[in-house]
This record gives sequence, structure tokens and C-alpha cells, in this order.
Amino acid sequence: MYLVKTPWLLKKLYPQLTWHMNNASRCIYLTFDDGPIPIVTPFVLNILKQYNAKATFFCIGDNVRKYPEIFEQVKNEGHTIGNHTYNHLKGWDTDDQTYLNNFLQADKLLNTALFRPPYGRMKRSQANLLKETIPGLDIIMWSVLSGDFDIGLTPEKCLENVLKNARGGDIILFHDSLKAKERMEYALPRAMEYWSKKGFEFKSLSKKGS
Repeated sequence: MYLVKTPWLLKKLYPQLTWHMNNASRCIYLTFDDGPIPIVTPFVLNILKQYNAKATFFCIGDNVRKYPEIFEQVKNEGHTIGNHTYNHLKGWDTDDQTYLNNFLQADKLLNTALFRPPYGRMKRSQANLLKETIPGLDIIMWSVLSGDFDIGLTPEKCLENVLKNARGGDIILFHDSLKAKERMEYALPRAMEYWSKKGFEFKSLSKKGS
């Protein structure tokens, strides 16, 4: 079970995390987790280029190690990089020091002040430890979840999830992964076409919304 639209109560309980940007803006903040990988990440980059869009890629360190040329392409095309741990660790199932070490292993390749916990799950103690170790680290969550990772979801429903719930200033979560490929490849270009016609811009995230 998961919620497509992040409830206000969750945002209130964890105000130290970034859930959305300026709600009054005419900007959509697209984010992609779990890459970079062949075929899927280049597909995303091609769609973004068609709309002169910038996005934020929360990369798995081991994928960067395996596919450095795709990682360089993401950076060279002007997109923002975020840390998504080295091995896609679930914080709830990992002790704090192991979690920190895995984050730092990825950071050697990524060198970024943005972080998103895999599965959106981490302990308060892990968040505090990361922030103490990396001053100025911004932990990015999301306000709209596409559901593209859900193999039981139709591509059409994935598209409906984002079109029905996204507003200006929202951080929208897609995945550039094989698991999400079918739904993401259907929903992303159609959503971007719709938002473009509505006059929205697509921007990447930067620290604390600057």
C-alpha cells in the first residue's frame, strides 16, 4: 500500500525533510530514482530534451560504477544528481553505521548535497546522522508518487496518478529502472505534453529550493 499524494500530516511530522517546493510556482519538479541504467535512463533523457526540461536523478552508486558513461550523460545534459545510497538500502532494515557507510560510498562517486532514502524509509537516527556527517545535506522526499514501480498498476493508471494529483511546486517521483519501465515510458511523455500545454516549466531541484 502507498499513497499517491503525500498527506499533510506526514509533512508536518517530518518538517526537516523536503516534500515540495513553492506551491505558487508554475514549475513541476520531476525526479527519477534507481538509475542510471542502459535503455531506460537514455529514454528519460531523450524525453526531457524534447521539452527543454531539467530533472533530478537520485542515483544508486553501484549503477554509477557499472554505467559511468550514462551517468556522465545525465550530468552533461544539465540535470541535478542526488544520492540514493550505493546498494539501495532500506533504512528500516539497516543499522545506522552501515547506512552511513553505504551513503558515503555512493557519495564518493556522486558528490551531491541531495539525498533520497530508498523506499522513502529511513530512521530518524539515520537522518540525523547523515545531516551531522554532511553539513547542509538536503533530504528530498516527494509530494506525488507516480506508482510506476507497481507491477500491478496499468500504465494508464500511472498517468492518471500524476495528472490528477500534480500541482505547481510538486516534486514528482518516477523511476528510471527496468521494473518501472513499461509504466514510466507510457506516463512520462504524456504527462509532460499535458503540463507543457498548461504552461508549466520543468526544473531540477537544488539545495533548499534555491
